[in-house]
Amino acid sequence: MNMKKFAPAAMTALLFGSVVIPVASAKENSTETEQQLPQIQIDPVHIFNTTYGTVEKVNSGEKITYFTVKDGEQTNILEITKDTLVFDNTGKKVELKEGDKIVAYTFANKPQKLIYPPQFNPDVVIVETKEAGFVEVDYFFENLTNTYEMLKLNIGENTELLNTKGEKVSTKDLKEKNLVVFYTVSTKSIPAQTTPSKVIVLDEESGNTTENTVDAEIAEIIATDYYEVDGTKMVPLRLIAEKLGYKVESTGKGAIVSKGNLSYTITRGEKMFGYNKALRPLHTAPALLEGNKTYVPVEFVEEYLK
Repeated sequence: MNMKKFAPAAMTALLFGSVVIPVASAKENSTETEQQLPQIQIDPVHIFNTTYGTVEKVNSGEKITYFTVKDGEQTNILEITKDTLVFDNTGKKVELKEGDKIVAYTFANKPQKLIYPPQFNPDVVIVETKEAGFVEVDYFFENLTNTYEMLKLNIGENTELLNTKGEKVSTKDLKEKNLVVFYTVSTKSIPAQTTPSKVIVLDEESGNTTENTVDAEIAEIIATDYYEVDGTKMVPLRLIAEKLGYKVESTGKGAIVSKGNLSYTITRGEKMFGYNKALRPLHTAPALLEGNKTYVPVEFVEEYLK
């Protein structure tokens, strides 16, 4: 992503995308000729939603674990998978557990479920510890300063540079990227400068384009073709399953969804469904709607099909 640097006075505009901020004269009614100052063009950037709080409850699913996080009166749900980056503030990989104080970072352009309490699928979760360590999650320019020009990175020979898969990258791979930066000390200059202990590049430019396209198509289906039952979003089974490469066979009362060694037997009106040779529960029973489309709770898609 290419971005232009911008004046600190216009930083709050980041929250509103690309805008133009006119610089007005201090004397609006002056009869003297006023100098027309140039306008400042702000380019849009990735902004992270941050979720703070303490983990109070953990519900484990087949592929997703749901963490209830409380911050005062605010409650949020975090969806954590095997691919979610979870570190403590020193840069060590950890597993979330009850009682952890955390900060979760989610790209703001990710679709958010329209449910209460808010539910996020974070890109990075940081667990606070008593050990010394700071974390910065932000976009960094070509000169390795962040968006507010408050922190500049000086990469040292002992700085660990990785991508999200844990593979080593080089200093040039950090430029104009979204980074997770772990460090312990910084200078008192503006911007502050630090030699980080670890940097992780969040951008996956070498990712699977086909997979990303399918994910986007499924997100579009979930966002547009659904209805709700007691707060549970119901989504079309066949449309989504076939996008994910599953074979869907109608049984008259429901469907058998299969791929490889996986097989699910869905029965309309039944909260229990077959998972290979076992039974698993759903919060809401699948139902048949117009056009002979069977709808299932979105949890089934997220926990079992993806």
